Amino acid sequence: MDSTKKIVLFDGVCNLCNSTIQRIIKGDENDIFRFAALQSEVGKKLISERNIDTATIDSIILIEPGVAFYVKSDAALQIGKNLKGYRTISSVLNLIPSGLRDIVYDFVARNRYKWYGKKDQCMIPTPELKAKFLND
Repeated sequence: MDSTKKIVLFDGVCNLCNSTIQRIIKGDENDIFRFAALQSEVGKKLISERNIDTATIDSIILIEPGVAFYVKSDAALQIGKNLKGYRTISSVLNLIPSGLRDIVYDFVARNRYKWYGKKDQCMIPTPELKAKFLND
């Protein structure tokens, strides 16, 4: 595992999460991110190593190896700061206290399956994108 890459853990069966990952990949001009589903073995291992409670955090986690990890809206905004087209809005939204941001984030997270649907299994990356995903 490349320790210079930031790792995005996401709900692999969530349609909203999968489309978000596709947007991150498209905006990741500097090849900063690697990805793994929360449900994957590598995802479970990374979660366990950081003692993250997936009963309360079940949609997106950003890990900066050797630095920190971020959850919920903090994770989304940290990711956005590294993406073309999202830097300014991420910086502006970061001015709002995380407790307030997380109320909105949690509302969307609770309803994401109802609004966007769910897959039967985790997304399988195309051969072109396979190198961006961490192996189990």
